[in-house]
Amino acid sequence: MGFGFSSAPFFLFLSFLALISNLETSPVESAADYTTLVYKGCAKQTFTDPTGVYSQTLSALFGTMVSQSMKTRFYKTTTGTTQTTITGLFQCRGDLSNSDCYNCVSGLPQLATKLCGPTIAARIQLLGCYMLYEVAGFAEVSGMEMLYKTCGGTNRAGSGFEETRDTAFSVLETGVVNGHGFYTTNYQFVYLLGQCEGDVGDSDCGECVKTAVQKAQVECGSSPSGQVYLNKCFISYSYYPNGVPRRSAPSYSSPSSSSGQSAGKTVAIILGGAAGIAFLVILLMFARSVMKKDT
Repeated sequence: MGFGFSSAPFFLFLSFLALISNLETSPVESAADYTTLVYKGCAKQTFTDPTGVYSQTLSALFGTMVSQSMKTRFYKTTTGTTQTTITGLFQCRGDLSNSDCYNCVSGLPQLATKLCGPTIAARIQLLGCYMLYEVAGFAEVSGMEMLYKTCGGTNRAGSGFEETRDTAFSVLETGVVNGHGFYTTNYQFVYLLGQCEGDVGDSDCGECVKTAVQKAQVECGSSPSGQVYLNKCFISYSYYPNGVPRRSAPSYSSPSSSSGQSAGKTVAIILGGAAGIAFLVILLMFARSVMKKDT
């Protein structure tokens, strides 16, 4: 008894397999770079640890913060004995999901150890999150102190840019207060983001962001983009003369991206259901063809 099959159903079957392969290997959107290092701040003084007690306390602190990052975007705690007390905190950007927050924070302890070593205080800032720790007795830093800033290209963004940017800054200052510490928006051709440390009140947050804005105006001048990090808050802005893209650089998600991602998932579910039905139809056609040839 010979075995054969019709070429048409088989061709459809191969085409379907190719479609499924493409659906499985093509992500809806590219991976975010929220784990990119922005800056590090390491205390000059290191701790002596002949018994390993500081290392153990710090390791316990790191473990607690990483585990908490699966549940919340901000967490502050103190651990250790009276002689080895260490305070630490982490914060994720307000638009990160719990899983993204965890992925971001989980890499910070290793970075702190690698970049700073056994210092009595350290702060590691990534695009999507940051972590800091301080051994008891470390000198407090003013909440308004500038820790880091970076400005975009030196070319002027065009006539009227600074006026538009400054108006956008005013929107940001109001928005971060109303948003209780986190705000992101598109204003005309400017994308902005601002965030305060999780335990800062709305009023103090507004003052911190206002100070960051003033520093951006002075430090970055007419630069089309900039980031300013103070001890208790940070801001970021980017100018897009052709319109703010759906996902703004540097990988700061605009509010519309959340709905876009949900829509993408819905389409994928619909396509998956349709593909399943098509697969059954093709299998039936294929089996029918084989049965005809066998008889």
